[in-house]
Amino acid sequence: MTFMKETKLPDPSAWDMQVTVEDLTPLLRQRRWGQGSSRTRKQNVVAFVFLLPWLAGLLIFTVGPMLASLYYSFTSYDLLSAPQWVGLDNYVRMFTQDGRYLTALKVTFIYVFVSVPLKLAFSLLLAVLLSKGLRAVGLYRAVYYVPSLLGGSVAIAILWRQIFGIDGIVNKGLGLLGVNGLDSWISSPNTAMLTLVLLAVWQFGSPMLIFIAGLKQIPSELNDSAQVDGAGWLRRFFQITLPLLTPLIFFNLILQVIGSFQVFTSALIVTNGGPADATLFYTLYLYQQGFGNYQMGYAAAMAWVLMVIVMVFTALIFFTSRYWVFYQDGRN
Repeated sequence: MTFMKETKLPDPSAWDMQVTVEDLTPLLRQRRWGQGSSRTRKQNVVAFVFLLPWLAGLLIFTVGPMLASLYYSFTSYDLLSAPQWVGLDNYVRMFTQDGRYLTALKVTFIYVFVSVPLKLAFSLLLAVLLSKGLRAVGLYRAVYYVPSLLGGSVAIAILWRQIFGIDGIVNKGLGLLGVNGLDSWISSPNTAMLTLVLLAVWQFGSPMLIFIAGLKQIPSELNDSAQVDGAGWLRRFFQITLPLLTPLIFFNLILQVIGSFQVFTSALIVTNGGPADATLFYTLYLYQQGFGNYQMGYAAAMAWVLMVIVMVFTALIFFTSRYWVFYQDGRN
């Protein structure tokens, strides 16, 4: 018989079990870098190579010109001679010496405050109509989207000028109804702005498609239950559909406000700022100062003021959205 020698095990209470994550982190990091560092570096290099053209374009065509324009805004620069530093003279001149600048600012504000609500309301109305079960609804949506594709082009601006001219379609249509039209809608200070607002409203395709997509996301059970309870279509629209569309209204409002402040082609081609500066939009006056009068420093200062104005309006919309934008989960 063989007897095993008794072995005395160490006391478990004496074992050092105080091993923390901090103690293992160097080991894990060393293992990770030892196995995958080479592969990770290669992936980072490949990603940087693919991003390099975009980064170069961003620096050369966006960041660089922005910084240059910021510098020129504090100078007197005519494109032909070296810029001369004038400090804040360009900014002071805008609000104290240049009456046409204040006119351009006023005209642009009027255009934004009138065209944006009308455009959103019209696009929402058509979105509600096209969201119904109509035949060939896809064809209608495509046809209604065409103005948005062509509205910003020079050709459409020329066509719009012909439509509202002396012998345009508008005057001929009014003549058939026995109404004497104006000599020219675009040559009267009282109606020139109206023609450009109508052109903006006519380009309703993009917000309309966004509203249609939002209408499809509204649960039909909400309208069905409200209809069973006796709610009419008008009440269902204002108490169910419209509140659930407020996030999309907010999104479209941001885009349309920014775009309206930058309108240029229509004002240049249709009215060229006239008559009597009735359609002298901000960007058009900026163009006239920079490339017409060769006051590039003054034009650069105008551009930066416009950027600040757009930022302020965007911030106001974001700030007020907490009071009128609602989501399906109940958040504001």
